[in-house]
Amino acid sequence: MKKNIHTSKDDINAIINADHSSPSSILGQHKIKIGKKDGIIIRCFLPHAKEAWVVRGRNKTRMSKVHNNGFFIAVFDDCSEHFPYELRIKNYENKYKNFKDTYCFPPVLSDFDLHLISEGTHYESYEKMGAHYIEIDSVYGVHFAVWAPNAARVSVIGDFNRWDGRAHPMNNRGSSGIWEIFIPGLKNGEVYKYEIKSRYSNYIAIKTDPYSFYCEIPPKSASIVYDINKYKWKDEEWMENRRNTNWLEGPVSIYEAHLGSWMRVPEEDNRWLTYRELSDKLVKYVKDMGYTHIEFLPPTEHPLVESWGYQTISYFAPTSRFGRPDDFMYLIDRCHQEGIGVIIDWVPSHFPKDGHGLAFFDGTYLYEHADPKKGEHKDWGTLIFNYGRNEIRNFLISNALFWLKNFHIDGLRVDAVASMLYLDYSKEEGEWIANQYGGNENLDAVTFLKTFNEVVHLKYPGVLTIAEESTAWPMVSRPTYLGGLGFSMKWNMGWMNDSLEYISSDPIYRKFKHNNLTFSLLYAFTENFVLVLSHDEVVHMKRSILDKMPGDYFQKFANLRLFYGYLYGHPGKKLLFMGGEFGQWNEWQVNHSLDWHLLEYELHRKLQKYVRDLNFLYQSEPALYEVDFDHYGFEWVDFHDVNNSIISFIRKAKDPKDFLIIVCNFTPVPRFNYRIGVP
Repeated sequence: MKKNIHTSKDDINAIINADHSSPSSILGQHKIKIGKKDGIIIRCFLPHAKEAWVVRGRNKTRMSKVHNNGFFIAVFDDCSEHFPYELRIKNYENKYKNFKDTYCFPPVLSDFDLHLISEGTHYESYEKMGAHYIEIDSVYGVHFAVWAPNAARVSVIGDFNRWDGRAHPMNNRGSSGIWEIFIPGLKNGEVYKYEIKSRYSNYIAIKTDPYSFYCEIPPKSASIVYDINKYKWKDEEWMENRRNTNWLEGPVSIYEAHLGSWMRVPEEDNRWLTYRELSDKLVKYVKDMGYTHIEFLPPTEHPLVESWGYQTISYFAPTSRFGRPDDFMYLIDRCHQEGIGVIIDWVPSHFPKDGHGLAFFDGTYLYEHADPKKGEHKDWGTLIFNYGRNEIRNFLISNALFWLKNFHIDGLRVDAVASMLYLDYSKEEGEWIANQYGGNENLDAVTFLKTFNEVVHLKYPGVLTIAEESTAWPMVSRPTYLGGLGFSMKWNMGWMNDSLEYISSDPIYRKFKHNNLTFSLLYAFTENFVLVLSHDEVVHMKRSILDKMPGDYFQKFANLRLFYGYLYGHPGKKLLFMGGEFGQWNEWQVNHSLDWHLLEYELHRKLQKYVRDLNFLYQSEPALYEVDFDHYGFEWVDFHDVNNSIISFIRKAKDPKDFLIIVCNFTPVPRFNYRIGVP
């Protein structure tokens, strides 16, 4: 090392070894004293440079290389104020390059931004965090920001700096725990990650950006700089109408679909359809079938296809398997133009342990709990968010709002809510820690869910929040000001389990299970229920919906037609997983297309037409949807006919004179001259 009176050896070593938490305090342009005069010093760490110069207009000043690893200095005693400049380097391949100095730009994040994020109320934090192509002082580049409060050093790495963590260390913004840097000259499309060194150990990790909008196609895992605001939407009419739509009193018939296995291209090595291809095929199909909504299994980026998307790595990025974010926007836009709402599965309940993800992010248990009794789902091999941290709640709520604002999503179906609400969910005695009152309720998660629902409904009226909640937790779909969790609706798992147990039994034994049919009406109006026959019921050796039916091939179809008719007549909104509408015979397989060839057979075609007719009948009859969540929309005619396994009931619209009578015969025996009372 050459002697340099203007920079300490410790500072130079800290920069060279990538150990400095505030590189801008050393690197870049700074005022100094040269004797009694004021001067300027410019310091740069350029590990891949053989020689370097400071370029001021037409003037070029050679920099002194004060350390062989690439630490350069230039001192200017002819000026006392900062001036614009560029750097010019000659690398070891004897190639020249001019560029702006990263460390001569001021911070981008304001103190108010940092305060709101720390407070947990910066609900559009995705506009500040992550990677954004911006302009500073007429210079274009990319601003990076990441939360890593326990890091000793964070660097941006990518192709642009040979993935060298020494090249672009970020600046620590103090107690907020946020690190940021502006790198001039970078553009959209740059591939990058964060290299994080913990302050508590020798831990160094390479992490995907938690706020990245676009990622490489798995198994690659780097983030990609992407302009999320360039898509031009054409769904103004839908979005305006949505604000004034009360879905609780409207028809809601949901087609649940997995993007990667609804349909594939067998002629091209069984490849996925792209978002653009789905916008033609899937949207047309769903409209023709009469559904009001599509619900996508989690579209967020995830490393393992077999997780169905429920183990999310990048919460702000639609999976790149099927195209770019703009392509996913196009798919949603097409849905809206065809009058179809879009719901996505959202997973704030857990995240995977993959090394490039959120787990042990900065060398500490940052997004998760340190104690596995609080922080781990052993069943799924995943980690539980620490909802007690302001920054975690901020991350998740801003993520929810991101999908609603930037992707025009119409509803969020929140996965595994029960696992969030209970500290002892799927745990044995001694495997969990009680709350401060000795109970098993996760009070932090309850607070988070209430806040999430309040903020979503305040900012985006007309948007649905739907809970997959499998227990008897009270008032899930009641307003928070009444003590509820604030969801719009809740999946009716009890109806699903009871009705499937009933319909899959031999008709000769159904009279002994009659309660399975009628019990749901004892609690049908305690929540705003969605009746679901979801993906969970057609996997893991549970058999397809059609194959669950008893009897021979013809009887299976007859049973299924009856079951679907009962579904559409029963109070509650409707959801059917893809394939169920035409009698998919095999269990759902995530790596294969649905068995569309079955439509070559008459019974499958007729079942598909029957479901289509049910959807259009459902939308045309207010009695089937206007009063789903109040007892005055339903009246039993007869639920006592146990021996014949027959039930009959009335569905009423808001106008009680507008009603339908529904009769279901759950035995394969014709009942001639069967009489019921009618109004």
